Amino acid sequence: MLSLVIAAPVRAETSRELLLDAAFDTRDKDVAIKRIDQAQGVASAQLARTPGDRDAKLSMAMAVGYRAKLTRSRGEAMSAKRLFDGLAASDPRDPEAAAAVGCWHLDSVIELGGMIAGMALGAKKATGLAAMDRAVALGGGRAMFSGLAGLLRIAIDPADARGRALVDATTRAATPQKVDKLFQRSAATVLAQLRAGRGEVAQELAKELLPFGKVPR
Repeated sequence: MLSLVIAAPVRAETSRELLLDAAFDTRDKDVAIKRIDQAQGVASAQLARTPGDRDAKLSMAMAVGYRAKLTRSRGEAMSAKRLFDGLAASDPRDPEAAAAVGCWHLDSVIELGGMIAGMALGAKKATGLAAMDRAVALGGGRAMFSGLAGLLRIAIDPADARGRALVDATTRAATPQKVDKLFQRSAATVLAQLRAGRGEVAQELAKELLPFGKVPR
């Protein structure tokens, strides 16, 4: 039995798996950055083999954006924005690209506040909300899109009626992938606090359940 285990091939992690682990399962900043760098390396290798691979391009952009969030690098944050905007422009019906654009704007507002985010990065709440609504509309009923959109809204304003509706809908949404199940669990946790009238608790939970919300910075 042991020999079978040893002989079994080790499956290489994809760039998305590495990014998912960094964003939601890692609580140490240095470890998270290392995982992000690994993900970028995997995506870069895939692009070297297949230059037009859209998934690899999105993973590269996400890696740049994730690293910017942890290191607070304005340069990388702006690079990530350009990459996300380019992907969204090249395929306006791609829900992941729309979500990436929306998350960039709204996460910047959550991190810095609306005024500073606008002055320092050009991030706009309205642009972010519109992009997230587009992602939800294009997302085929997947929990990832409604869950991310709902958590972002509640993290900004726990009294946001649209945010509460999205979180509620996520508890019944489709969960074809691991990330969908993750957002469905998170939505249920936040919804319980909203239903109990604990808006401030729900807001802090939403922030904690967003990417890197549990990584001290």
